[in-house]
This record gives sequence, structure tokens and C-alpha cells, in this order.
Amino acid sequence: MSLPLDFEHLITFERIVREGSFSRAAWSLNLPQPTVSARIKALEQVMEGALFIRTGRRVALTDLGHTLLPYAQRAIAVMSEGMEVSRQARTGQRGRVTIGVLGSLAGAFLGPVLAAFHAAHPDVELLVRGTDHTALVDMLLDRVVELALITWPCTDSLNAEMTPLLHLHEPVILVAPPSHPLARQETVTQAEVLHHARPFIVLRWWQTMHPTIVRLASQAHSRLDLNMDSARHMVIGGTGIGFFTKMYISEALATGQVVEIKVTDLAPLYRDSAIVRLPRDLPLAMAGVEFIEAVKQRAAQVGILRGDAENR
Repeated sequence: MSLPLDFEHLITFERIVREGSFSRAAWSLNLPQPTVSARIKALEQVMEGALFIRTGRRVALTDLGHTLLPYAQRAIAVMSEGMEVSRQARTGQRGRVTIGVLGSLAGAFLGPVLAAFHAAHPDVELLVRGTDHTALVDMLLDRVVELALITWPCTDSLNAEMTPLLHLHEPVILVAPPSHPLARQETVTQAEVLHHARPFIVLRWWQTMHPTIVRLASQAHSRLDLNMDSARHMVIGGTGIGFFTKMYISEALATGQVVEIKVTDLAPLYRDSAIVRLPRDLPLAMAGVEFIEAVKQRAAQVGILRGDAENR
């Protein structure tokens, strides 16, 4: 048995059963009755038998019609559900967002975005991975994630293979425990930082160590080269000072576990980052577009969004 049928044939068949006549089915479908009759004739040819017994203006199902009906209803239900899901995907109500994020932005910055986005889009599946820049680039190239929030500009050759969708400009600040000698001063100099650090904690919050950090580290009497998690716990515990990206250390700042130290003779430091994707991928689904918009709003709220001219 071949099935060269349009989906409308099954819809017409089911509607006739529901309405009890060809004429009522034609009216409910807003079709001429000859069109309805032609569709059933074509369906009967494929099924190799009559589907209806015609008794005056009413119709009844044949045994073949009774056999086909539950399958037709199931096909219509599945197709209707698929069309509704597709409609919701087009409007961002359904879909899947996959993103890799710098570990230093995965918590205090992205956490509120995920909570708000899920509340507004409960049927959108989210996959989020937090790690370092190099691993994020690999995940993007391997199509593990469709989006990646990485340090920017990307200094390796892969830069040309990525399209930035949103730019962030995040302050990097010097923090210390509240008990540290420098924490009692409103401002300090670089010389005071070097004298009182003990230890000066070196953090790699960019792809390569920032030249200012390299210079200060080379002059410090005592230094430790740590990852950001270890450094944060160490400073909160009362030992050392270091330059942290502001969003990463924001919760500890807000609760008074650490304090920011202003260095008067040091130019402000920033860590730039961007949400990127591969340019040859399929267009971003609406759920992804709305997720990026949610990230943009959060960045504007905390003051790390770059100019609108760069966010397009």
C-alpha cells in the first residue's frame, strides 16, 4: 500500500466522523463539498476499500473506517502537537539554549539570568557549562555548546572563526580581608600594596596574565599563583590580597567578607568578554535570542555592558 496523501485527507476523514455528514464537515472546514468528497475518494483508493456507508444525509463508518479512525486521530494529535511546539519555538517559548561560560561569570552574574529566564520560559531547556577560556573554545568548536561567553578579543587564531554577539566590560579590583592593614586606608599606592601584600596573590583572569599584574608580581616580596576559587577562599579566610574580577568577588564584597582597596597611582583594570558563536552555524533560534537579551539586561543592571553600538 502506497501513501501519496496530504495530511488534509486524514483531517477531512476525522471531521466527517465527528460531524456525521460530508456537508457539515465541508462547512466546518470552510471547503466546497466536492473537495471533501474528492479527498475521501482518494483516501479510499489508498486504503483499498470504502470508509463510509452513506445513509441519506448521514454517514456511518465501515469496518475499514473503524480500523483507520484511531490511527488518523493519533496522527492528527501528533501533528497538532508538533505544530504547536514549533510555534512556541518560533516565539521563544520552547527550544534549547546551550552555552559555555567563564567560571568567574557563571555564579553571581549568570545565576540570576538563569533563574529569571527559566521563570519566563519554563519549557526552554537550558544546558550551561562553566569552565576556563580554552575549554570553552573547544566546546564551541566541538558543538557541545552553541554559545560561549569567553574572554575577548580572543588572542589566538580562532578569533576569526567566532562572531561576537554581546560585549562585557568588567572592572578588576584589588580586594583584601577586612583585617588587612591596607583595608583601614581609604586609598593606597602601589608601593604600599607591594609592601603589605604578603602574599600578593596572582590571578589569571584573562587568557594571559595582564602586564600590570606581571609587573606587580615581579616586585612583590611574597606571591602565590592561584586559581580564582582558591584565591577567593584564601582572602576570605584572612590571608593575602589580589586583583579579582568584580562580578566573581561581588557576593563576598556585599557581605563584608572582603573589602575593595583603591590604588591611586594605578590605572583602572578591566577584563573584557563576549558571547560568541560560530558564523557558519544555523541562525540562532528565538529562545537563544531571548536568552542573550536577558544576559544583556543583567549586564546593564550591574554596569558591565559595553556600548549599544557594539551589542548587535
